[in-house]
Amino acid sequence: MDDVEHHHHHQQQQQQQQEHTMRMTFFWSKNVEILFSGWPGTPSSPPMYALALLFVFAMCVLVEWLSRSQSPNEAESGRATHPGMGMGMGMGLRLRRALAHIIRMGVSYLIMLALMSFNGGVFLAALAGHLVGYLVFGSQVFRPAQMMPPYVKHTNGDGDHDVTPASC
Repeated sequence: MDDVEHHHHHQQQQQQQQEHTMRMTFFWSKNVEILFSGWPGTPSSPPMYALALLFVFAMCVLVEWLSRSQSPNEAESGRATHPGMGMGMGMGLRLRRALAHIIRMGVSYLIMLALMSFNGGVFLAALAGHLVGYLVFGSQVFRPAQMMPPYVKHTNGDGDHDVTPASC
């Protein structure tokens, strides 16, 4: 093998190694592999990239829902807020909780692996999914407002004043 062929072969090896090395910095491109080799396609079309981002977004919403959901039995009995009361739980309820936990952990690990693509769009899709999931399932933003206590008429000699009852 002469020097020119050797140099060309060495350049090809370096190029192949660079293609298979993992990025360690954020980048902005629709040409990215997320979770599986060749997905959403290389080079990726904009609709496939958008589908991949939507998938990451949905996984993050799912994790937020699983993190905050209770079965009706747990919510009614108050067992979800008292971990020490687990001895009274039925086997079916324990299995449902275990299944929900393992699904939540599996999806969380998939999200982490998707984020390891270091693609800026994937990162923003994950943040948006967690935000929407938290707003819908974890905060009071989309829940009906609780009834405010009725106003009480209070008179102090100078006239009538509307005040709300104090609670400690």
